[in-house]
Amino acid sequence: MKNEIFWLVLTIVMTSLFWVPYILDRILEHKLIPALRNPNRDSRPTNQWANRLMYAHENAVENMVLFAPLVLLVHFLHISTEGTILAAMIYFFARLGHVIMYTFGVPYLRTIAYFAGWLAQSYLAIIILQGL
Repeated sequence: MKNEIFWLVLTIVMTSLFWVPYILDRILEHKLIPALRNPNRDSRPTNQWANRLMYAHENAVENMVLFAPLVLLVHFLHISTEGTILAAMIYFFARLGHVIMYTFGVPYLRTIAYFAGWLAQSYLAIIILQGL
């Protein structure tokens, strides 16, 4: 099984790619040059799926601020276990599920995926606090 850092890097790469579909939608909607201009921050895509993906991407970035330090603390404190590795893996798949469910407008599964990611973060925090 890979370690927490592996899952952190995969999560970062995945999160960094979430913007691609909604930018492609913007290019199709507005054409290339207008889409490349710096739009107003409040300008949202017309297609609802692209709008939801934009929100899901923002949410993923916001949660990365919590997940990354937890993984780094586990690594630097040398308290990695099979449980912490599993939590990092669960977080990755929970965030992937969340962005897919959010994009396609699946309300209950989206919330369950988000909650699974939150539980994974909470587990990492508890392990860190126990190790201090």
